Amino acid sequence: MTVSPELRTVRAPRQASPDLLRSVFRQHAAGVAVITAGGDRPVGFTATSLSSVAAEPPLISFGVGTSSSSWPVIAEAEHVGVHILGEHQRELAETFARSGADRFGDPTRWSVGPEGVPVLDGVLAWLVCRVVARVPAGDHRIVMAQAVAGDPAGAGRPLLYHQGRFTALRD
Repeated sequence: MTVSPELRTVRAPRQASPDLLRSVFRQHAAGVAVITAGGDRPVGFTATSLSSVAAEPPLISFGVGTSSSSWPVIAEAEHVGVHILGEHQRELAETFARSGADRFGDPTRWSVGPEGVPVLDGVLAWLVCRVVARVPAGDHRIVMAQAVAGDPAGAGRPLLYHQGRFTALRD
């Protein structure tokens, strides 16, 4: 295959670093989810690392930082909630991403769902999942969980994260 000279990009590669990884993944558009768990007090955080792992059994995974305020509860939780956000929920995504925010206070609307997991109102879809593994991965843990209940019937279009900000699909 021949590549025309004007299409070639010749740059010296950068050494791997946290900054390089962040810079590369700013180019990757990701769906936005909020992960929740119950406990003495509900916890939750915005995640762009959500991934479908298997259909049989129905498994998902997500990453969570061990320095996150949610980690101590997630580390012990038997069940978690997974919420797919719509483009109308930028403020909700920002609230759950912000350190020190009252994530479950007004204006967040939620209820206690299956297995005592906080379930957010108005999302595109949600699952309650049973945690099956927590895998060490640097300063994070990869949580694998099996879906036990959910609802895919929310209305709207998905919220995305790209170039360091929440955004919507374009036609």
